[in-house]
Amino acid sequence: MNKPLFIHIVDRLSNDVQYFREKKDGLGRISLSPLQKCTAAIRVLAYGCAGDTVDKYLRLGETTTRLCVENFVEGIIYLFGDEYLRRPTHADLQRLLYVGEHRGFSGMIGSINCMHWEWKNCPTAWKGQYSRGSGTLNDINVLDRSPVFDDIIKGQAPNVTFYVNGREYLIAYYLTDGPKAVLFAQRQEAVRKDVERAFGVLQARFAIIKNPAMFWDKVKIGKIMRACIILHNMIIDDERDEYTQFDVSEFQQREDNGSSHVDLTYSKDIPTNIANMMDVRTRIRDRQMH
Repeated sequence: MNKPLFIHIVDRLSNDVQYFREKKDGLGRISLSPLQKCTAAIRVLAYGCAGDTVDKYLRLGETTTRLCVENFVEGIIYLFGDEYLRRPTHADLQRLLYVGEHRGFSGMIGSINCMHWEWKNCPTAWKGQYSRGSGTLNDINVLDRSPVFDDIIKGQAPNVTFYVNGREYLIAYYLTDGPKAVLFAQRQEAVRKDVERAFGVLQARFAIIKNPAMFWDKVKIGKIMRACIILHNMIIDDERDEYTQFDVSEFQQREDNGSSHVDLTYSKDIPTNIANMMDVRTRIRDRQMH
């Protein structure tokens, strides 16, 4: 990332997170600076190195470096998560629908995929779930337990209308991996390159999520992944004006006669009870309807 962005992150953390504030001990000696702590954390995230590798460069021991990483990712999520992991607005959804229809998939709002991050220190009882081999959490298993569709089931998602072959549909969808129809697979693979490249860029930028995870706590591993995504989005936003190798018009919504639209009048005040949730779930899984 650019230096001004990194300094901005250091300033926010030093002002709003207690751990990164400069303190004095009982003898009046100044503690580690916020810049030291943030630099140690970002080096571990970017290079995927062990905690003791920053000792000579930053004068931090392994335990202190680990604490820096844990507090750094929690601070990033707390300070920047609402902005850089926000839900799409109605305008965002309408733009995504336009791009999807322009690419040949009416009602499509994006691509969804799974990236495997091996857990080196995974307990033996969970080893089949978090490491490669039999019982791994593959795309289908992850989607089955994923909260991605919870808003739709609870009736809290915006309503989307689109038409295919003259028939009206009311639920937007993602493209995912694994279709068996050859022609459909050829068409959708070309469109799903965006999510594959996004994972590739994320792993290239933060080696910690490319190498086997060394942390012992599953919750901390999840926070590291979220923080890396937030940092990635911050870098993209900071460097957006420098990109010149894409056609801006492809991502801008124009006046068109497309069939995909977000229904702004749709009420999201549906009571969240078991009967309504089961009804929506049944409609989502209705093969005859879709």
